[in-house]
Amino acid sequence: MGAIMTESALIVIPARMASTRFPNKPMATITGKTMLERVWAIAKAVGPANDVVIATDDEVLAKFARGFGAKVLMTSPYCPTGTDRVAEAALQESHHSIFFSLQGDAVLTPPWVVEQVLNVMLKDPDIQIATPAVKLTGSALKDFVESKRGGSSSGTTVVFDKNGDAMYFSKSIIPFDRDEMNPERPIFRHIGLYGYRMQTLQVLSQLPEGVFEKAEKLEQLRALENKIPIRVVEVDYRGRTHGSVDRPEDVKFVESVIAKEGELL
Repeated sequence: MGAIMTESALIVIPARMASTRFPNKPMATITGKTMLERVWAIAKAVGPANDVVIATDDEVLAKFARGFGAKVLMTSPYCPTGTDRVAEAALQESHHSIFFSLQGDAVLTPPWVVEQVLNVMLKDPDIQIATPAVKLTGSALKDFVESKRGGSSSGTTVVFDKNGDAMYFSKSIIPFDRDEMNPERPIFRHIGLYGYRMQTLQVLSQLPEGVFEKAEKLEQLRALENKIPIRVVEVDYRGRTHGSVDRPEDVKFVESVIAKEGELL
């Protein structure tokens, strides 16, 4: 019998300075610390991860990251998405079997959320992609529904089968409810973070954009359209507020959350 390969998980933080909505976003300061350093510290606190790297195409950003102790991988400036940057970084770190993409603006992501997803993948080698979701209840559900009624495109929901594999992701609230605010309707908010196995990550990065992906502007639908299963992992934020930084005005929101709930680490 051949040797059994030991699973190894790498967290990759894709970071770029040329965001159209928020130029130089990774260097933005949030309560005295840059966004990039905050996300890196979250990743370093994830127990099941064997290593953490920052993947970027910017030399200034790379030098800054190395300055606070981060390992950096240089990637192409032509990566169209964060997933493509993670896929390119994975080729440089091919001794790992699992690659977790932690977006560089995910400053409010508790490390235990990432841990829950990685633990599921480490226990089941058949899972090719895994992603977290939170069940919405009470005031969180009410606020989410009201936001969608107001026309907000922020926030994605997911439905999944009895095995936990995603059936569909949507910017609309799914499943549709014919009875107003039916308490039995399970609404899961998708958290846009992913763990991939190497081969699946490379295949996914080469596939063309899909028709539903174009319609919803949701990259993960490319996998479902090509019959690549995504395992949805229900996670618990333990009372912490979910959020990320897409635009400059989001910084104040994140700082208000930190002031109210305290630092994650």
